[in-house]
Amino acid sequence: MSGQVVGVVPNFSEGRRRDVIDAIVGALRVPGARVVFAEGDPDHNRLDTTVLGTAAACAESAMAGASEAVHLIDMTAHTGGHPRMGAADVIPFMPVRGVTIDECIELARSFGKALAEELGVPVYLYGEAALSPDRRSLADVRKGEYEGLRDAVARGERLPDFGPRELGRAGATAVGARKPLVAFNLYLDGTDEAEAKRIAKAVRESSGGLPAVRAIGFFVPERGCVTVSMNLVDTDVTGVVDAFDAVVAEAAASDMQVLGSEIVGLAPSSALPAGAAEHVRLEGFDPARQILERLIEEGAA
Repeated sequence: MSGQVVGVVPNFSEGRRRDVIDAIVGALRVPGARVVFAEGDPDHNRLDTTVLGTAAACAESAMAGASEAVHLIDMTAHTGGHPRMGAADVIPFMPVRGVTIDECIELARSFGKALAEELGVPVYLYGEAALSPDRRSLADVRKGEYEGLRDAVARGERLPDFGPRELGRAGATAVGARKPLVAFNLYLDGTDEAEAKRIAKAVRESSGGLPAVRAIGFFVPERGCVTVSMNLVDTDVTGVVDAFDAVVAEAAASDMQVLGSEIVGLAPSSALPAGAAEHVRLEGFDPARQILERLIEEGAA
């Protein structure tokens, strides 16, 4: 994996059916692209993947994975804890090595147009690739989830940037460009979803909380507890320790305690300074599989 390296992080709305997960991950494996992370989460009913490679190979990989998802996932029958609007829910491109964010923006926009044309699904550009300011936030694009967006488009509202002006069984796809982020989940004791939502609202940037933090809260029946699920979109601004401490403080006000935390997918080494994993009670984290720089080095060896 020498020279320029692009990352693409496709997220699919399936975390329970092993045959579907295997088919999507298998499709992502194309020449010049390396699947460095793939994990299905049954609680969220979501498949998180990360692919590294050349720009062209990452685009080919994401297209192949999206094609499988569109054919195998029916959003009219989908349920899960994570917000979603489509089978191939979100496909962000990110600069990893020797690539600029501007190049990823161009890649995302061309890919989004091709995805809509080839697979016949509505495509929304978000993040740095957004064509309008009101679509920079993924949360705004995905507001109302599949059902809400489907109904809005049927009324002639919130129309996609590319593709058909209706949502079918495969829903819609958000395609974007962004810096590497850290998906950070905290699990709290108790079953009070309303409190989890309150805590998430208190810590997320859009509600006046921590900068560069997106957060949602919901009940996880499989674990018998609640979670505050966060995206730390710039860990140089707000890192895992600060995010953890903010949730702990908010939870204490409701006599709730953090049971543990997890990082879903990859993280840059700078996101976990010395002692951070112990402080945030990080569970199941494998540096050999989840530290971005290690995977790049391994691919170059």
